Amino acid sequence: MQKQFSIAEAKNRLPAIIHYVEKGPYIELTRRGKPVAVLLSIQEYERLSRKYSGFWNTILEFRRKTEDEGVEISDRDFNGLRDLSSGREVQLR
Repeated sequence: MQKQFSIAEAKNRLPAIIHYVEKGPYIELTRRGKPVAVLLSIQEYERLSRKYSGFWNTILEFRRKTEDEGVEISDRDFNGLRDLSSGREVQLR
């Protein structure tokens, strides 16, 4: 299915477009060839409209979700990912 429909086309094909959007991809709605709106699934809308809760809370949520799915991630899995060097060296003259 195409990813862009005029408002008139969308009106005529709304049930099919909604079924398509429920599976994940979004659809742009156009007026006179210019995008004016986006139709997306409720899951994607909720994901996009969530308030940012900070990096650490996001990591904890990610870990919780992966554990719920049976994937275990430990601190050991992150070893070696961070560059521990002091960064750029400043040359003094």
